[in-house]
Amino acid sequence: MKKYFDDLEIRSPEGRERQLFSALADQLVRAKKHAPYFARLLKGAHPHDVASRAALAKLPVTRKSHLMELQKGELPFGGMTAVPVSQLAHVFASPGPIYEPQGDKRDFWGFARALYAAGFREGELVHNTFSYHFTPAGFMLDLAAQALGCPVFPAGVGQTELQVSTIADLKPACYAGTPSFLKIILERADEMGKDVSSLTKASVGGEAFLPSLRQMLNERGIQGYQSYGTADLGLIAYETEAHEGLVVDEAVIVEIVRPGTGDPVREEEVGEVVVTTLTPEYPLIRFATGDLSAVLAGSSPCGRTNMRLKGWMGRADQTTKVKGMFVRPSQVNEVVKRHPEILRARLTVTHDADSNDLMTLQIEIDGRPAEGLAARVADTVREVCKLRSDIAVKLPGTLPNDGKVIEDLRKYD
Repeated sequence: MKKYFDDLEIRSPEGRERQLFSALADQLVRAKKHAPYFARLLKGAHPHDVASRAALAKLPVTRKSHLMELQKGELPFGGMTAVPVSQLAHVFASPGPIYEPQGDKRDFWGFARALYAAGFREGELVHNTFSYHFTPAGFMLDLAAQALGCPVFPAGVGQTELQVSTIADLKPACYAGTPSFLKIILERADEMGKDVSSLTKASVGGEAFLPSLRQMLNERGIQGYQSYGTADLGLIAYETEAHEGLVVDEAVIVEIVRPGTGDPVREEEVGEVVVTTLTPEYPLIRFATGDLSAVLAGSSPCGRTNMRLKGWMGRADQTTKVKGMFVRPSQVNEVVKRHPEILRARLTVTHDADSNDLMTLQIEIDGRPAEGLAARVADTVREVCKLRSDIAVKLPGTLPNDGKVIEDLRKYD
């Protein structure tokens, strides 16, 4: 039995980059020609010049947080699809609503690779508890399982007792769904005196997979593997038997950028996950997910050679309101750009004794600060944010590596 889903997972990193950016050029041509939004956004870009990550980083970012507004202006998909609705297999709606297209091809969302890494094999029954209602999660895993030759029981969400009884009757080997719902099913099975020990493999997602829950599953003979994806992009990264981070999918280009910008950060520095897809129907270019993660150094012991993410590490949107004014990560980064001496910055918001809002911009600089630097930075903050801020100069490496640009420490209780 083959160890990997396909040989793409073990190609050389250099070969992967060449092939990805060759495919990206075709994707950019397609997006500019057939997707009105990207035709406007990429008007000055020359597709075949985008042959490296440095060149890709110069293209503008599209943020998930803007999708609802963009789609309202140009229903149903904001002009981002490269095919008409008549050529799609499904259309979904996530809360917002945000509409998502699904093309008519096998394993459209790419999750078969994640299921294979989780040990799902041809002929094994999959109990799929992701929702089939409105949102695409259920179909994402359903189509992936079918691509592997696995029959699927479309359980969906809720009805815990029926879920337990069905598992006891049909004896599936594989579970797909959130880790917390699997825990609920197992505990309810104990209460009902039902045998659900046929479950030995689980592909989980949609929420954090806590170490305590992983251990609980292990103790019951269930190996859990986490996958990371979104309703817009499909699979982004997946866990392997090495259990060291999440290996990036072979059909996407992932960047980690400083929140509020499109500027890539250093390896292992926490930032926002930005993804470029090679999906012809929905050519998302530099799509900022709003999720925080970081790239792990080196390659996985499992033998797969693609870059790895540490996993989901929180949300990148740290916009807060100070004295009635919104302060955004992009504004903090604008301050940093105007002062090349600053290596990193973090804006903290607190209350004074009288509950008045206070801002402090902590800045890391390399070496002794130039005379008057703090005052000049304070002036820039006031110009950019229209608010006053104290400035605290720090040594390099002092600020936490957690991706936060703005930290709101105010207490309201």
